[in-house]
Amino acid sequence: MSEPSRAAPAATVTADALHRFAQDVFVRAGMPPADAAIVADVLVWADLRGVDSHGVSRITMYLRLIDDGDMNLTPSIKIRTETSASVLVDADRAAGPIAMTTAMNAAVRKARDAGVGLGLVRATTHTAALGYYTLMAAQEGMAAIALAASTPFMAYHGTRAAGVSTNPISIAVPGGARGPVVLDMATGVVARGKLVQARKTGRPIPAGWALDRDGNPTTDPQAALIPLPLGGPKGSGLSLMIELITSLVVSNPIIAGALEVAGDGTRHRQNGLVLAIDLRRFGDPEAFRSEVDRVIAALKALPHAPGVLEVLMPGERGSRAFEDRTRDGIPLPRAIVDELRGVATRFGVTSFPSAG
Repeated sequence: MSEPSRAAPAATVTADALHRFAQDVFVRAGMPPADAAIVADVLVWADLRGVDSHGVSRITMYLRLIDDGDMNLTPSIKIRTETSASVLVDADRAAGPIAMTTAMNAAVRKARDAGVGLGLVRATTHTAALGYYTLMAAQEGMAAIALAASTPFMAYHGTRAAGVSTNPISIAVPGGARGPVVLDMATGVVARGKLVQARKTGRPIPAGWALDRDGNPTTDPQAALIPLPLGGPKGSGLSLMIELITSLVVSNPIIAGALEVAGDGTRHRQNGLVLAIDLRRFGDPEAFRSEVDRVIAALKALPHAPGVLEVLMPGERGSRAFEDRTRDGIPLPRAIVDELRGVATRFGVTSFPSAG
């Protein structure tokens, strides 16, 4: 399903300027500079890839998590369990990018020694775009998987109410001349962030994206509250399994408590899982890269469906957007510019980039 057309941007800014601004904001909010740099890098990376719903538009959400006490600015991150091929990272409510990069770095180290490396993350917050973390491993010559589980706000198939999350999954592998192949998708028809972005910018949403608070289908971005699962039972079933294999494995269940309105079930909570596979342990990495290019070329050579000009691979649009936006700047809609200017005023940050 195609997305609504985008309005002309109110500002176009460089990635460096946007990164500097985001880092300054989080430092002023109380985050250590090194952590603030990582969070800013992950958010701006999403904007560079064209995933605007997970970019700097999330700054206000992160500040709300800080204000509510859900995000811990100075977490005591600990390794609770460690084996030759795995680690369990207790994130202590750290910002998601901090917890997930910690886990993926550990998984890559384990994979170098054991062939595979598993990193489990307990008690983090919004994990941002998962493709960032799987691409970390792909750039180290490894195949990777990342999952994240969150609080329920997506309809479970057959219901009219939120029962699961749009729990995302990302898979990445190194490539040859075309570069890495990176799949990054929500288990909803769209990620919740796209609904939030549509609400902020006033763009209408297509039918089949979401329900309103009463469980009725809607195309009104102001009323859209509950995303629908991708492929009906397939999307909601996949989301549920991500909760089971992630949250329950790390003994930090999310969904049941939230649906029962028990304990801290209404707080923002996330868990994560990352897996790295060292290709050198199972074959020739260069042959693997060549075969990636080979299968992509074969797929692109297939007869196109009517109206289709090009067959695209996972992450290909994102890679092109990255090149374009690195060169030309990142477009920001008026609603996001106004939000970020408000943030700049709140924290006395003078590095908000001017319009390009």
